Amino acid sequence: MNKPFDTAKLYDCRDAFTGALEQLGADNSDIVAVVNDSVGSSKLGGFREKFPERLINVGIAEQNMVGVGAGLANGGKIPFVCAAAPFLTGRALEQIKADVAYSETNVKLVGISSGMAYGELGPTHHSIEDFAWIRALPNVPVIAPADRAETAAVIRWAAEYQGGCFLRLSRVGVPDLLPEDHVFELGKANTLKAGNDLTLIANGVLTHRAVIAAALLEDRGISARVLNMASVRPIDEEAIVSAAQETGAILTCEEHTTFGGLGSAVAEVVVDRAPVPMTRLGVPGVFAHTASANALLDDFGMSPEAIADSAEALLKRKG
Repeated sequence: MNKPFDTAKLYDCRDAFTGALEQLGADNSDIVAVVNDSVGSSKLGGFREKFPERLINVGIAEQNMVGVGAGLANGGKIPFVCAAAPFLTGRALEQIKADVAYSETNVKLVGISSGMAYGELGPTHHSIEDFAWIRALPNVPVIAPADRAETAAVIRWAAEYQGGCFLRLSRVGVPDLLPEDHVFELGKANTLKAGNDLTLIANGVLTHRAVIAAALLEDRGISARVLNMASVRPIDEEAIVSAAQETGAILTCEEHTTFGGLGSAVAEVVVDRAPVPMTRLGVPGVFAHTASANALLDDFGMSPEAIADSAEALLKRKG
């Protein structure tokens, strides 16, 4: 198998996030950061040094943090509210619903160390329900970038977007997939590989694994299309319908429970507009156990080899 990218070079998307935010902050004094005693884990030390009066640390008080962010937005600021994804989306869900979604405030919610990135800290720190929780709310786009270029592009987009949004960022290293000048478009997927036999759809840290799986499938004589679906809500319905009609089968993989996340969002489109056989890979409705983040993905059948095997099994159902 020819490697589709350099797997030896992995990058923490938090660095791309803070780099982009510092650049934006230098150009726009309305950009502020709000954190829950998480300056270190959010990698916002540089932002604090450059703009000390524009970083608000509320302590371990996530519900208050979202409310402070909403107040700042109502005062004309552009707040990036940053916290570990499980606590931002779980503990402060009511405030996200009332103060961001229902009130339509211009708050940028940044879930750091999402999915199973905290690995060894176990189920209390895994954030494998956040797509489902936030996707159910109106007025809040849900986005999970795949690499550092897309992360920086998403941050630039969020600063210009008028409204709330949820940005899901991991701390697990990922390779470069997209060009440095990538421009993020809300509700649009990126085709990373053309293919005719079936389609693999992923986002976040699963995207590069799907690309490797497609290369493995190529060695088996199977042509797999790969879509990077960073935008979970709104989702690219036309790309999904085209994939269904042109390849006849779809496999999704996500660092999330199989209930309510990317696979569910894709399935909603498929069942309504273009029914084809589907397989949804993810955490199968259980609490994820304690292990390293990459080991957990492997344990739940999302190593590149396991993704390829699942895709090959799906083809048998294609008819």
